[in-house]
Amino acid sequence: MVITVITLILAAAAFVWGRLRADVVALIALLVLTLSGILTTDEALSGFSNPIVIMMVGLFVVGGAIFNTGLAKMIGARLSKLGQGSPTRLFLVVVLATGLIGGFVSNTGTVALMLPIVVSMAAAAGVTASRFLMPLAFASSIGGMLTLIGTPPNLVIAEVWEEYGGQPLTMFSFLPTGLICLAAGTLLLIPMSKMLSGSKKKKAGPSSGNRTLADIVEEYNLNHDLWRVDVPASSPISGLSLGALSLRVNYGLDVLELRVEEGKGLLKNVTQETPSAASVIDGGDILFIRGQRDNVERFASDYGLHIADDSAESRRHLNFYDIGLAEIVVLPDSNILKKTIAGLDFRNRYNVNILGVRRGGNYIIDKLGDRRVAQGDVLLVQGTWSDIEKISRNTRDWVVLGQPESQASKVTIDYKAPIAAAIMTAMIAALVFSRVPAVFVVLTAGVLMLLTGCFRTVADAYRTINWESIVLIAAMMPMSFALEKTGVSEAVSGSLVEALGGLGPHWLMAGIYFTTSLLTLFISNTATSVLMAPIAVQSAVSYGVSPLPMLFAVTFSASLCFMSPFSTPPNALVMPAGQYTFMDYVRVGAPLQLLLGLLMIFVIPLFFPF
Repeated sequence: MVITVITLILAAAAFVWGRLRADVVALIALLVLTLSGILTTDEALSGFSNPIVIMMVGLFVVGGAIFNTGLAKMIGARLSKLGQGSPTRLFLVVVLATGLIGGFVSNTGTVALMLPIVVSMAAAAGVTASRFLMPLAFASSIGGMLTLIGTPPNLVIAEVWEEYGGQPLTMFSFLPTGLICLAAGTLLLIPMSKMLSGSKKKKAGPSSGNRTLADIVEEYNLNHDLWRVDVPASSPISGLSLGALSLRVNYGLDVLELRVEEGKGLLKNVTQETPSAASVIDGGDILFIRGQRDNVERFASDYGLHIADDSAESRRHLNFYDIGLAEIVVLPDSNILKKTIAGLDFRNRYNVNILGVRRGGNYIIDKLGDRRVAQGDVLLVQGTWSDIEKISRNTRDWVVLGQPESQASKVTIDYKAPIAAAIMTAMIAALVFSRVPAVFVVLTAGVLMLLTGCFRTVADAYRTINWESIVLIAAMMPMSFALEKTGVSEAVSGSLVEALGGLGPHWLMAGIYFTTSLLTLFISNTATSVLMAPIAVQSAVSYGVSPLPMLFAVTFSASLCFMSPFSTPPNALVMPAGQYTFMDYVRVGAPLQLLLGLLMIFVIPLFFPF
């Protein structure tokens, strides 16, 4: 018992200290308990095979797909309209929407689905996401108290109540107390959340390290003379190569992208080709051409092509699904110095095009062929992401700014948003109505996101998983075995209940409630409810009152644990995204947890008398 208590105290102190990552602290505590013989190997590793942990991995993938396809941005834009740009109204929209969803989907699933949406929404509104993410986690836990299926502790106490001989709890037995809790929690979080927004600094605009592709396009002014030209099947251009057309010679035009769009809705697919002289144009293709309007109109008239209307968004919008952009810095002793852009022949040598040159503070994009490369030049190249990755390996003549594969993984595959929405909706419906275990529902959704092309590569899907959160939760879960085996749980719980039981049922409930809260700081809320539910029943029976309100006290206190990042999976999920420290949870979560606890001690008996 002594080793277990000391280990948990030191782990808690390390979490507060914050110098070591939370997942590393959790692993150290797990190793100490295992090497000291308190935990067996199977017990120590059980967290890594726990369905909740596996489900979290799948939910990260689903959430990543929602963000990757732009679906998060679309939903966030609609929520932002409801908030009308006010941070307080946005906050209410986030908390209430999350709370209601959390009543029907696991709190972990709710946060994983809402997290990318809230980040996009906050970015669109120009406010820091840290104000919303911790309340998002808290609201998902509170929302879980609205229904029987909202959170695992609810199912635990329902099973214990039936074993005792009580009438089965229905889907909405929790609703009255849950609604009061949600309303009170929302009101309390409004002022508390402002402490979070003040502690995180919003990054000031793009720098050379985090410029997006859109920033680069704007800097080089590539869109000012960009035109989308559609090729009808009847056009005489169909079947010809770009080289045969000699667009630069005959019309003064450059083709930046050759695009093919097939299907509609869920079956829509887009492929892009970096244009070359050998590229063959087919009916239905889309050309993105840069040049003067008069020349584009003359070209379109000669070959019966259709120019997209000036008002169309696609008229001035390059996409980077298969092809991308990158800047390369020419080294002082490079072999390409003083050579002309045309003489470099990047198209045939590296399968990429040079679209512009940044020289000092000037951007050169016209008549590039005769320009000679000078020391200090930065060349803007266009090609497939794999070809750009290849030229980044040439460290003799230039250095590619940024990481092409990393940039490619950030590309929004917006035409896949409908299918991502369909998979997400089906997953939610299956979680609510299906009898299939939730972990398999989530894993199926994650695999479908991969198979339907919501990620460019499988590696991109793996990058969306926050392994720090996964390891943190998996390493903390076996702590329940240590507490139970060494008698810590029973000793602490029994002592508090015995001391407070003689003061009246409300004091007994308070003892059960806050004992459960204390245990949930160190072990999962599900494990805590399993440990405390039988103790609550025995205490109520010995005191001569109904066990039901005591059981409700267990599930509410186990779920409404906010002052630690590892007491519930939602708290851990938002920690890295919100850049929170352990003390952030203490400053905001501790008073919220205490105030809601005091409220529930008096509200629960109103609906479930002693």
